[in-house]
Amino acid sequence: MAHTNHRILLAARPAGIPGPEHFQADAEPARPPGPGEVLVATRYISIDPAMRSWIGAAPGYVRQVGIGEPMRAGGIAQVLESRASGLQPGDWVQGRTGWQSHPTLRGDQTQALDLSVGSIEDWAGPLGTSALTAYFGLRDVGSLRPGDTLLVSGAAGGVGQIAAQIGQIEACRVVGIAGGTDKCRYLSDTLKLDAVIDYKAEPDIAAAIRRACPEGVDVYFDNVGGPTLDAALLALRMGARIVSCGRISQAGTAEPYGIRNLSAFSGKRARMQSFLVFDYHDRYQEARAWLAYHLRAGRLRQRLHVVKGLDRAPDALAMLFTGGNTGKLVVDAWA
Repeated sequence: MAHTNHRILLAARPAGIPGPEHFQADAEPARPPGPGEVLVATRYISIDPAMRSWIGAAPGYVRQVGIGEPMRAGGIAQVLESRASGLQPGDWVQGRTGWQSHPTLRGDQTQALDLSVGSIEDWAGPLGTSALTAYFGLRDVGSLRPGDTLLVSGAAGGVGQIAAQIGQIEACRVVGIAGGTDKCRYLSDTLKLDAVIDYKAEPDIAAAIRRACPEGVDVYFDNVGGPTLDAALLALRMGARIVSCGRISQAGTAEPYGIRNLSAFSGKRARMQSFLVFDYHDRYQEARAWLAYHLRAGRLRQRLHVVKGLDRAPDALAMLFTGGNTGKLVVDAWA
Protein backbone atom coordinates (compact mmCIF):
# COMPACT_ATOMS: atom_id res chain seq x y z
CA MET A 1 0.00 0.00 0.00
CA ALA A 2 1.39 3.41 -0.99
CA HIS A 3 1.55 6.06 1.71
CA THR A 4 1.99 9.83 1.54
CA ASN A 5 4.38 11.46 3.95
CA HIS A 6 2.97 14.81 5.08
CA ARG A 7 5.73 17.04 6.44
CA ILE A 8 6.13 20.39 8.20
CA LEU A 9 9.37 22.05 7.08
CA LEU A 10 11.37 24.89 8.61
CA ALA A 11 10.93 27.90 6.31
CA ALA A 12 12.63 30.69 8.30
CA ARG A 13 14.59 31.09 11.51
CA PRO A 14 12.63 32.93 14.22
CA ALA A 15 14.08 35.95 15.97
CA GLY A 16 11.55 35.63 18.80
CA ILE A 17 8.82 33.12 19.59
CA PRO A 18 8.47 30.54 16.78
CA GLY A 19 5.10 30.17 15.13
CA PRO A 20 3.27 29.10 11.96
CA GLU A 21 4.94 31.84 9.91
CA HIS A 22 8.28 30.04 10.27
CA PHE A 23 7.10 26.74 8.76
CA GLN A 24 5.53 25.37 5.60
CA ALA A 25 3.78 22.12 4.77
CA ASP A 26 4.48 19.73 1.91
CA ALA A 27 3.86 16.10 1.00
CA GLU A 28 5.81 13.42 -0.83
CA PRO A 29 5.49 9.66 -1.35
CA ALA A 30 6.64 7.79 1.72
CA ARG A 31 9.99 6.09 1.12
CA PRO A 32 9.88 2.27 1.37
CA PRO A 33 12.25 0.99 4.06
CA GLY A 34 15.68 -0.23 3.10
CA PRO A 35 17.71 -2.85 4.97
CA GLY A 36 17.59 -2.13 8.70
CA GLU A 37 14.81 0.46 8.35
CA VAL A 38 11.13 0.77 9.21
CA LEU A 39 8.31 2.80 7.70
CA VAL A 40 6.08 4.14 10.45
CA ALA A 41 2.87 6.11 10.96
CA THR A 42 3.48 8.84 13.53
CA ARG A 43 0.88 9.11 16.29
CA TYR A 44 2.18 11.47 19.00
CA ILE A 45 4.84 14.15 18.49
CA SER A 46 6.57 15.68 21.49
CA ILE A 47 6.74 19.50 21.65
CA ASP A 48 9.70 20.58 23.76
CA PRO A 49 11.46 23.84 24.72
CA ALA A 50 14.73 22.59 23.22
CA MET A 51 13.17 22.97 19.77
CA ARG A 52 13.74 26.72 19.96
CA SER A 53 17.50 26.23 20.08
CA TRP A 54 17.38 23.77 17.18
CA ILE A 55 15.91 26.34 14.80
CA GLY A 56 17.59 29.53 16.04
CA ALA A 57 20.33 31.47 14.30
CA ALA A 58 22.88 30.93 17.08
CA PRO A 59 24.70 27.58 17.25
CA GLY A 60 23.30 25.26 19.91
CA TYR A 61 24.33 21.98 21.49
CA VAL A 62 23.12 19.96 18.47
CA ARG A 63 23.08 20.59 14.73
CA GLN A 64 20.52 23.16 13.64
CA VAL A 65 17.51 22.11 11.62
CA GLY A 66 18.22 23.27 8.08
CA ILE A 67 15.91 25.55 6.14
CA GLY A 68 13.68 23.30 4.04
CA GLU A 69 14.17 20.29 6.32
CA PRO A 70 11.38 18.61 8.33
CA MET A 71 11.24 19.97 11.86
CA ARG A 72 13.12 17.69 14.25
CA ALA A 73 11.10 16.03 17.01
CA GLY A 74 10.77 12.86 18.98
CA GLY A 75 7.60 10.89 18.58
CA ILE A 76 5.67 7.67 19.02
CA ALA A 77 4.68 5.75 15.93
CA GLN A 78 3.35 2.42 14.69
CA VAL A 79 5.39 0.26 12.35
CA LEU A 80 3.80 -0.21 8.91
CA GLU A 81 6.63 -1.96 7.06
CA SER A 82 9.85 -3.36 8.48
CA ARG A 83 13.19 -4.53 7.23
CA ALA A 84 14.72 -4.16 10.67
CA SER A 85 15.46 -7.11 12.91
CA GLY A 86 13.15 -7.36 15.91
CA LEU A 87 10.50 -4.96 14.61
CA GLN A 88 7.27 -6.10 12.99
CA PRO A 89 4.29 -4.31 11.42
CA GLY A 90 1.95 -3.27 14.20
CA ASP A 91 4.71 -2.69 16.76
CA TRP A 92 4.77 0.64 18.55
CA VAL A 93 8.09 2.44 18.67
CA GLN A 94 9.66 5.61 19.94
CA GLY A 95 12.10 7.52 17.74
CA ARG A 96 13.02 10.73 15.99
CA THR A 97 9.96 11.00 13.76
CA GLY A 98 10.17 14.72 13.16
CA TRP A 99 7.08 16.61 12.07
CA GLN A 100 6.17 13.92 9.55
CA SER A 101 3.20 11.60 9.17
CA HIS A 102 5.01 8.63 7.54
CA PRO A 103 8.79 8.85 8.05
CA THR A 104 11.22 6.04 7.32
CA LEU A 105 13.53 5.49 10.31
CA ARG A 106 16.59 3.43 11.10
CA GLY A 107 15.59 0.48 13.22
CA ASP A 108 18.62 0.86 15.48
CA GLN A 109 17.52 4.41 16.30
CA THR A 110 14.05 3.41 17.44
CA GLN A 111 12.90 1.71 20.61
CA ALA A 112 10.06 -0.79 20.73
CA LEU A 113 7.57 0.17 23.43
CA ASP A 114 6.72 -2.29 26.19
CA LEU A 115 2.98 -1.76 26.55
CA SER A 116 2.89 -4.02 29.61
CA VAL A 117 4.35 -1.18 31.68
CA GLY A 118 2.25 1.66 30.27
CA SER A 119 -0.11 2.76 27.53
CA ILE A 120 0.82 4.67 24.37
CA GLU A 121 -0.20 7.84 26.20
CA ASP A 122 1.97 6.89 29.18
CA TRP A 123 4.95 6.54 26.86
CA ALA A 124 4.20 10.01 25.52
CA GLY A 125 4.02 11.38 29.06
CA PRO A 126 5.23 9.86 32.35
CA LEU A 127 7.49 7.30 30.63
CA GLY A 128 8.77 9.71 28.00
CA THR A 129 11.84 11.89 27.70
CA SER A 130 10.37 14.71 29.79
CA ALA A 131 9.96 12.34 32.71
CA LEU A 132 13.50 11.02 32.25
CA THR A 133 14.71 14.62 32.36
CA ALA A 134 13.04 15.16 35.73
CA TYR A 135 14.35 11.85 37.08
CA PHE A 136 18.01 12.40 36.24
CA GLY A 137 17.84 16.11 37.00
CA LEU A 138 16.72 15.51 40.56
CA ARG A 139 18.52 12.28 41.39
CA ASP A 140 21.88 12.83 39.74
CA VAL A 141 22.22 16.59 39.33
CA GLY A 142 20.15 17.77 42.28
CA SER A 143 21.14 15.00 44.70
CA LEU A 144 17.62 15.12 46.14
CA ARG A 145 17.29 13.75 49.68
CA PRO A 146 14.29 12.98 51.92
CA GLY A 147 13.33 16.01 53.95
CA ASP A 148 14.62 18.51 51.39
CA THR A 149 12.54 21.50 50.39
CA LEU A 150 12.19 21.27 46.61
CA LEU A 151 11.17 24.33 44.60
CA VAL A 152 10.08 23.68 40.99
CA SER A 153 9.46 26.40 38.42
CA GLY A 154 7.34 25.62 35.39
CA ALA A 155 5.74 23.06 37.70
CA ALA A 156 2.64 22.55 35.53
CA GLY A 157 4.72 21.74 32.45
CA GLY A 158 5.84 18.40 31.08
CA VAL A 159 9.08 18.17 33.08
CA GLY A 160 7.90 20.18 36.07
CA GLN A 161 4.92 17.96 36.89
CA ILE A 162 7.12 14.88 37.10
CA ALA A 163 9.85 16.68 39.05
CA ALA A 164 7.31 17.81 41.64
CA GLN A 165 5.90 14.30 42.04
CA ILE A 166 9.34 12.73 42.33
CA GLY A 167 9.91 15.14 45.20
CA GLN A 168 6.71 13.96 46.86
CA ILE A 169 7.66 10.30 46.39
CA GLU A 170 11.05 11.02 47.95
CA ALA A 171 9.42 12.56 51.06
CA CYS A 172 10.35 16.16 50.31
CA ARG A 173 8.41 19.35 50.89
CA VAL A 174 7.46 20.45 47.37
CA VAL A 175 6.63 23.99 46.27
CA GLY A 176 5.57 24.62 42.69
CA ILE A 177 5.64 27.83 40.64
CA ALA A 178 3.28 28.22 37.68
CA GLY A 179 1.37 30.95 35.88
CA GLY A 180 -2.41 31.28 36.05
CA THR A 181 -5.32 30.05 38.13
CA ASP A 182 -5.96 26.82 36.21
CA LYS A 183 -2.35 25.64 36.37
CA CYS A 184 -2.01 26.47 40.04
CA ARG A 185 -5.30 24.78 40.88
CA TYR A 186 -4.06 21.62 39.16
CA LEU A 187 -0.89 21.68 41.23
CA SER A 188 -2.69 22.26 44.50
CA ASP A 189 -5.89 20.25 44.05
CA THR A 190 -4.75 17.35 41.85
CA LEU A 191 -1.04 16.94 42.57
CA LYS A 192 -1.50 18.28 46.12
CA LEU A 193 1.80 20.09 46.39
CA ASP A 194 2.65 21.59 49.77
CA ALA A 195 2.51 25.13 48.40
CA VAL A 196 1.90 26.76 45.02
CA ILE A 197 2.99 30.18 43.77
CA ASP A 198 1.17 31.90 40.91
CA TYR A 199 3.92 34.12 39.52
CA LYS A 200 1.41 36.03 37.40
CA ALA A 201 -0.44 37.13 40.54
CA GLU A 202 2.61 37.96 42.64
CA PRO A 203 4.07 41.48 42.55
CA ASP A 204 7.20 40.21 44.30
CA ILE A 205 8.18 36.66 43.37
CA ALA A 206 11.12 36.65 45.79
CA ALA A 207 8.83 37.49 48.70
CA ALA A 208 6.38 34.81 47.58
CA ILE A 209 9.16 32.19 47.55
CA ARG A 210 10.26 33.23 51.05
CA ARG A 211 6.69 32.85 52.34
CA ALA A 212 6.28 29.43 50.74
CA CYS A 213 9.74 28.25 51.83
CA PRO A 214 10.28 29.86 55.26
CA GLU A 215 13.23 27.58 56.07
CA GLY A 216 14.81 28.02 52.65
CA VAL A 217 15.24 25.93 49.50
CA ASP A 218 17.49 22.87 49.34
CA VAL A 219 16.93 22.04 45.66
CA TYR A 220 15.65 24.41 43.01
CA PHE A 221 14.62 22.68 39.77
CA ASP A 222 14.75 25.54 37.28
CA ASN A 223 12.77 25.30 34.05
CA VAL A 224 12.45 29.01 33.29
CA GLY A 225 15.58 31.02 34.17
CA GLY A 226 15.38 34.82 34.23
CA PRO A 227 13.82 36.72 37.15
CA THR A 228 12.45 33.56 38.77
CA LEU A 229 15.92 32.06 39.00
CA ASP A 230 17.22 35.34 40.39
CA ALA A 231 14.49 35.34 43.05
CA ALA A 232 15.16 31.73 44.01
CA LEU A 233 18.82 32.53 44.69
CA LEU A 234 17.72 34.69 47.62
CA ALA A 235 15.96 31.72 49.29
CA LEU A 236 18.72 29.10 49.12
CA ARG A 237 19.80 27.17 52.17
CA MET A 238 23.44 26.36 52.89
CA GLY A 239 24.70 23.80 50.37
CA ALA A 240 21.68 24.14 48.09
CA ARG A 241 21.65 22.62 44.62
CA ILE A 242 20.19 24.28 41.53
CA VAL A 243 19.22 22.02 38.64
CA SER A 244 19.44 24.14 35.48
CA CYS A 245 17.01 22.34 33.20
CA GLY A 246 15.62 25.14 31.01
CA ARG A 247 15.43 28.87 30.36
CA ILE A 248 12.07 29.10 28.65
CA SER A 249 11.43 32.64 29.91
CA GLN A 250 14.43 33.78 27.87
CA ALA A 251 13.44 32.17 24.57
CA GLY A 252 13.73 34.71 21.80
CA THR A 253 14.31 37.69 24.08
CA ALA A 254 16.28 40.51 22.50
CA GLU A 255 18.05 41.30 25.77
CA PRO A 256 18.42 38.22 27.99
CA TYR A 257 17.93 38.83 31.70
CA GLY A 258 21.14 39.30 33.68
CA ILE A 259 21.30 37.42 36.99
CA ARG A 260 21.92 39.84 39.86
CA ASN A 261 21.86 37.79 43.06
CA LEU A 262 25.01 35.71 42.64
CA SER A 263 26.36 36.97 45.97
CA ALA A 264 23.53 35.10 47.72
CA PHE A 265 24.40 32.02 45.69
CA SER A 266 28.07 32.21 46.66
CA GLY A 267 27.37 32.89 50.32
CA LYS A 268 25.32 29.70 50.60
CA ARG A 269 28.08 27.54 49.05
CA ALA A 270 25.46 26.47 46.54
CA ARG A 271 25.95 24.47 43.34
CA MET A 272 24.28 25.08 39.97
CA GLN A 273 24.60 22.54 37.18
CA SER A 274 23.08 22.18 33.74
CA PHE A 275 22.59 18.83 31.98
CA LEU A 276 21.09 17.12 28.94
CA VAL A 277 18.95 14.04 29.33
CA PHE A 278 20.79 12.42 26.40
CA ASP A 279 23.87 12.25 28.65
CA TYR A 280 22.06 9.46 30.52
CA HIS A 281 21.01 7.38 27.53
CA ASP A 282 22.61 4.23 28.92
CA ARG A 283 20.47 4.51 32.06
CA TYR A 284 17.06 5.09 30.47
CA GLN A 285 15.95 1.56 31.39
CA GLU A 286 16.75 2.20 35.06
CA ALA A 287 14.74 5.42 35.07
CA ARG A 288 11.76 3.95 33.24
CA ALA A 289 11.62 0.98 35.61
CA TRP A 290 11.40 3.38 38.57
CA LEU A 291 8.84 5.61 36.85
CA ALA A 292 6.71 2.64 35.72
CA TYR A 293 6.70 1.21 39.26
CA HIS A 294 5.34 4.42 40.75
CA LEU A 295 2.96 4.90 37.83
CA ARG A 296 1.40 1.50 38.48
CA ALA A 297 1.23 2.27 42.20
CA GLY A 298 -0.77 5.44 41.50
CA ARG A 299 1.89 7.76 42.88
CA LEU A 300 2.77 9.28 39.51
CA ARG A 301 0.60 10.88 36.87
CA GLN A 302 0.96 13.38 34.08
CA ARG A 303 -1.56 15.52 32.30
CA LEU A 304 -1.14 15.50 28.54
CA HIS A 305 -2.07 18.64 26.63
CA VAL A 306 -2.96 17.23 23.21
CA VAL A 307 -3.10 19.43 20.11
CA LYS A 308 -4.92 17.63 17.30
CA GLY A 309 -3.50 17.44 13.79
CA LEU A 310 0.01 17.49 12.34
CA ASP A 311 -0.75 20.83 10.68
CA ARG A 312 -1.17 22.35 14.16
CA ALA A 313 2.38 21.53 15.24
CA PRO A 314 3.64 25.10 14.61
CA ASP A 315 0.76 26.47 16.71
CA ALA A 316 1.64 24.03 19.48
CA LEU A 317 5.26 25.16 19.47
CA ALA A 318 4.18 28.80 19.82
CA MET A 319 1.81 27.79 22.65
CA LEU A 320 4.73 26.29 24.56
CA PHE A 321 6.48 29.68 24.75
CA THR A 322 3.39 31.71 25.61
CA GLY A 323 2.29 29.52 28.52
CA GLY A 324 -0.78 28.16 26.74
CA ASN A 325 -0.33 24.55 27.79
CA THR A 326 -0.94 22.73 31.05
CA GLY A 327 1.01 19.51 31.14
CA LYS A 328 3.14 17.67 28.63
CA LEU A 329 2.46 19.15 25.20
CA VAL A 330 2.05 16.69 22.33
CA VAL A 331 0.56 16.73 18.84
CA ASP A 332 -1.77 13.90 17.84
CA ALA A 333 -0.90 13.39 14.17
CA TRP A 334 -3.79 10.96 13.67
CA ALA A 335 -6.47 13.45 14.68
